[in-house]
Amino acid sequence: MNNRTLRRLLSACALAAALSASSPHAAGAELVVIVSAKSPVASLRADQVADIFLGQVGTFPDGAEAVALDQRIGSALRDEFYARVTSKTPALLKAYWTKMIFTGRGQPPKEAGDSAAVRRMVADNPALIGYIDKAALDPSVKAVLMVR
Repeated sequence: MNNRTLRRLLSACALAAALSASSPHAAGAELVVIVSAKSPVASLRADQVADIFLGQVGTFPDGAEAVALDQRIGSALRDEFYARVTSKTPALLKAYWTKMIFTGRGQPPKEAGDSAAVRRMVADNPALIGYIDKAALDPSVKAVLMVR
């Protein structure tokens, strides 16, 4: 490979990186963890949310059932949520759930299509907990954790 080809390749890589960094959920998106407005849960810590989404606990701190609801696999919001709350990449998350399923210790959360679908499902069921883009919040749900 000559220098000109290498420079073009590096320029293309730099452009691709710049474009991906400007996607709406690349960095700095405002994610919120939500429960139904009917739920007595007022707030949760990030470690409590991680435990629920990783199948380590099945209840909220008050003892009520907690059922995690994920965004679809491959969505930027899902990847960002797991990176920030559990410190897991998509590959690590897949390996984690493969092990949990194989050992019979758990099943991954059910999935919904997008923030609006998650919000609608969570609003209707006080046992559900999900995460959405903050812009999708409405009075039918309440934010219990701002994901930073």
